[in-house]
Amino acid sequence: MFALLIVVLAAGCGGGSALSSSSNASTTSFEGISAKPPKAAPATVLQDSLGHRIDLSQYRGKAVLVTFIYTHCPDVCPLIVGNLHTAQAELGSKASDLQIVAVSVDPTGDTPSTVNAFLKQHQMTGRMEYLIGSRPQLEKTWSDWKILAKSPQKAGSPDLVEHSALIYGIDGTGQIRTLYPSNFKPQQIVHDVPILASQ
Repeated sequence: MFALLIVVLAAGCGGGSALSSSSNASTTSFEGISAKPPKAAPATVLQDSLGHRIDLSQYRGKAVLVTFIYTHCPDVCPLIVGNLHTAQAELGSKASDLQIVAVSVDPTGDTPSTVNAFLKQHQMTGRMEYLIGSRPQLEKTWSDWKILAKSPQKAGSPDLVEHSALIYGIDGTGQIRTLYPSNFKPQQIVHDVPILASQ
């Protein structure tokens, strides 16, 4: 059921999801779509754009949002990052309970320099981790997360990148508890972060 929900919600760059929180028929208190049942987030260890080893499990005790994007994306990815930036700002002091993690879906185009430029452009330097790696490393990560991703072997073809555009909400114990479509509203994150962090 969980995998089916992911496929139904998937929306790639160049497209969008019309899904909103009103589609959530669950009785949970989350504004996002509840993962039923909750599932342990896949073990994920990659390097960020500064060469630091990031292990997703190091963020236990915090709400963690994981998304899959690429720096040359013309539409959906900047929207996702912009809305995450807004949510962080609206959280105020509670933003310290949140860790945002982006994973590349473009191993050739997402280099340390392009990622650092992207983070600076979107005012997210030091505010989110952007994980990169070799194609085999990233393909394993996509598979673990059931992410549908297709990217060109050569850099410079952003229109050829296709990928699932979900945001995963993970609680303080490392369980995926909620999902957000690419067109989520920042207020959904503001509402859910304290709940996720308290789990």
